[in-house]
Amino acid sequence: MAVQRISLLTVPVDVINPDDLEKEILALTEKPGAKQIVFLSIWDLLFARVNSDFMICLQNADLVLPVSKSIISGASFLKLAVPFRYNPFNTIISILSVLDKHYKTLYLLGNHKKSLMQAEQNIHSTFSGLRIVGRHAGYNNKTVEKDVVSAVYKASPAMVLLSNGVKGGSRWVYARRNSFSSSIFLYRKDILDIFSNRKKNVSEKLFSKGLEFLPELTKNPFKLLFIFPYLWYKILLLVYRITSKN
Repeated sequence: MAVQRISLLTVPVDVINPDDLEKEILALTEKPGAKQIVFLSIWDLLFARVNSDFMICLQNADLVLPVSKSIISGASFLKLAVPFRYNPFNTIISILSVLDKHYKTLYLLGNHKKSLMQAEQNIHSTFSGLRIVGRHAGYNNKTVEKDVVSAVYKASPAMVLLSNGVKGGSRWVYARRNSFSSSIFLYRKDILDIFSNRKKNVSEKLFSKGLEFLPELTKNPFKLLFIFPYLWYKILLLVYRITSKN
């Protein structure tokens, strides 16, 4: 079985070898209806425990890929199957490469118009076999949002890549899943900023050490307060391990 789903503190996490990712992506392109891939951080995991809408979104997602080192160590601590940790940017590049190789289609949604157009240009120059069938800036009001949903439905791309400006991110997609046709939806807050060269991707060195938060911390020192939910995560792991032995 290519994908094994585990439950970490009641939150679904998928175990999938990177070598199986291409096959899984191609299988999803053939699957009818809206499909969803979610990158799961430790903060997302903790949020899902207190937000039922997000938990349901994760439970119904086709792939839940862990991106935080703490999720990997947490699964190991609870003696669960240990998932591979995915670097979001590298994974998106891999997925786009798969779609490019098979001449699939892409829709871009999010960000402001200028950076969106630059991102589209850079994606097109890198993935020449990947046809971009539409794009729309984010930060839309309710009236425009209906037009966006309709445009995505009519374009019926193999994948919709979402970024800043889509309020709710993955939850936005799940809440409107029945309004879309057969597309894979993948949300990553800063991905179009990176593709438009407005933001640098986190270095592989920082990511491998689990320190990908440092660049954001230097911009916003108040994020040091995240130490408290992190400690709560550690306490929950300990409680689950103790209770699982009884």
